[in-house]
Amino acid sequence: MDALVIGGTGPTGHHIVNGLHGRGFKVTILHTGRHELAENPDDIEHIHTDPYSIDDLTAALEGRRFDVCIAAYGRLRATAQLLAGRVGKFVSIGGVPAYRGYMHPTLDSPAGLPVPTHEDAPLVRDPELDEKGYRIVRTEESLFEAQPRAAHFRYPYVYGAYQLVPREWCIVRRIRDGRDVIVLPDDGLTLQSFGYAENLAHAVLLAVDHPERSAGQVYNAADEETLSLRQVVEITAAALSHPLEIVSMPWEIAVPARPLMMQPLPTHRVLDISKAREQLGYCDIVPAREAIGRTARWLNENPPEPGGLEETCLQDPFDYGAEDQLIGAWRSAIGALPRIEFSESPGYGLAYSGPGGRAPSKDFE
Repeated sequence: MDALVIGGTGPTGHHIVNGLHGRGFKVTILHTGRHELAENPDDIEHIHTDPYSIDDLTAALEGRRFDVCIAAYGRLRATAQLLAGRVGKFVSIGGVPAYRGYMHPTLDSPAGLPVPTHEDAPLVRDPELDEKGYRIVRTEESLFEAQPRAAHFRYPYVYGAYQLVPREWCIVRRIRDGRDVIVLPDDGLTLQSFGYAENLAHAVLLAVDHPERSAGQVYNAADEETLSLRQVVEITAAALSHPLEIVSMPWEIAVPARPLMMQPLPTHRVLDISKAREQLGYCDIVPAREAIGRTARWLNENPPEPGGLEETCLQDPFDYGAEDQLIGAWRSAIGALPRIEFSESPGYGLAYSGPGGRAPSKDFE
């Protein structure tokens, strides 16, 4: 059996390649050749060409047929059309910005995506509201026109080794630089679905394992557990044995946290992955808490170049002087608040019996 992987050298690519190889496929990867990974098997075929050039793709794949194609990179519309009638199972990877409000949370009122966001949530239909999201939706539609039995996965942000926009580096570099504080908005309670590379690759490979069940389907792909930003920071700090004090500020002034948030509001982005669980039997290969720790240690051992591509993409200036000024000003403002006396101290409600809540109605031995 022959398998083609468009890409194969990104965060999830080598996991997909090795998964196909382990299933007995003869694997070919089509990529630019600028990056080669030692993790990929030695006995796979490499086609070095431009996955974004229709002419180059056409020439490179002329006369070729495959039992499986996993399109993880390049011009998805062109690849789907080019391989129409020449592939047994077509599996593709796109992005969750297809959902209306993912990039522009204020498109809904109140602002924010539905929580959780299921595959049938509203998509971007107006290019004037969200041009990128609209292009993603049109690509999905063109994909199924060319490959009606395809399986398509909507990826969230991917984390793990070889990520070119390593969000966790915002935390890891501060630890490496000896920082003991980090600014988070609203106590870091925002929830965002992310996907560890090995977990996302596992979801994609399940579509290969279940070609009939996944035919014509779209799936959200993400870790089973959605961690808050605070949890990500705390797990990263623990993995590197360097506690960080979290300084919570209102979103409006927590400017240093923008690269960690990766969006213009602290609204939640939580994907419903029950469809992949129920139809394909998906479950995490690596639990999210362990995956964050692995990522932190990998970044610590393989740090991006200061001021290089990764930091440029993150847009984190690591301006500790400005951060310290902001933290100092915030603490001074908090310290200057007058003491407010309530006629009766507000409570948590009589239904709450946890710490600081309603006392037990009777003693139990």
